[in-house]
Amino acid sequence: MTDKNGKILVVDDEMAIRRLIQGKLTHEGYDCEEASNGEQVLERLRSKPFALVLLDVKMPGRSGTELLPEIKANYPDTAVIMATAVTDVTIAINCMRHGAYDYLTKPFNLDELLMSVNRALEKRRLELENRDYQLHLEQKVEDQAGKLRTSFLGAVTALAYALEAKDRYTSGHSQRVSEISVAVARELGIPVEEAEKIRVAGLVHDIGKIGIRESVLNKAGKLTEEEYRQVKSHPATGERILTPIMDTVEILKIVRHHHEHYDGTSYPDGLAGEEIPLGARILALADSYDAMTSERPYRKSMSEDTAVAEIERCRGTQFDPEVAAAFFRAKDIVALIKKETLREG
Repeated sequence: MTDKNGKILVVDDEMAIRRLIQGKLTHEGYDCEEASNGEQVLERLRSKPFALVLLDVKMPGRSGTELLPEIKANYPDTAVIMATAVTDVTIAINCMRHGAYDYLTKPFNLDELLMSVNRALEKRRLELENRDYQLHLEQKVEDQAGKLRTSFLGAVTALAYALEAKDRYTSGHSQRVSEISVAVARELGIPVEEAEKIRVAGLVHDIGKIGIRESVLNKAGKLTEEEYRQVKSHPATGERILTPIMDTVEILKIVRHHHEHYDGTSYPDGLAGEEIPLGARILALADSYDAMTSERPYRKSMSEDTAVAEIERCRGTQFDPEVAAAFFRAKDIVALIKKETLREG
């Protein structure tokens, strides 16, 4: 199974030896070239790939032992067999340490030389195949993992929608929050790839509510302290649910911190100002706006003007001032999003 397509470079300062070796290898089907010194070796290697170099140890100028480390460092896929007229165990060991496959002594037994060449090229072939397999395996594993993450994220998003669909008060909420957040992000000049993370976070930002009793979520009256504690747990719960299937830290942080207030007075971690991820600051405003302009069990929906006035009032306390300003600039688009998604619902 030895690959005879790769070139072999025969290096020796004696022409008769080069021709003898090349004749034998060519007869066996190998494609060979010659070099008589170190400079020619490096020139040949720079010009084309070689599967194997049969390298003489003793040559005028740079010796084979000097060339060997350079060849293995710059051309690691090239196998090297050392050849010498001097039997020196120390030199042989040193060559093996620097990556030589074999060490042959002159005068050559051509059949033994051929066997060494075959073995070196077979070892090289197996190493390259193994490396290629590992690279493709890693890519396949990564592709499969990506498909699984996408599948799970789709399932989680579908679950979030299913939970909303059971409640006429929150139906379509995540989609609206997602689209409003992207509109504000665009107004702020946020790059497309970052806006996409905000979009995804918006779709799943309330998934943590799966752990809250329906009677609490739909309660018309005032929540008890224990019930409010349950509600406040949903951002952290959402982060925990998404962590096994979401390798984008920014999305996880947006989900966790979408209820933080700009002045540091909210949950789950009491972050303030720039400590809160920008995506979470955007989502916090979009989430509040949609909640205010939607009917809830405990209150009627606000008009758009009333909700905008409330955002203005809470600018700098609950909401990031710059995010609020971008929201006001995108107000017409936001209103259209609200109208379209409500009609679709």
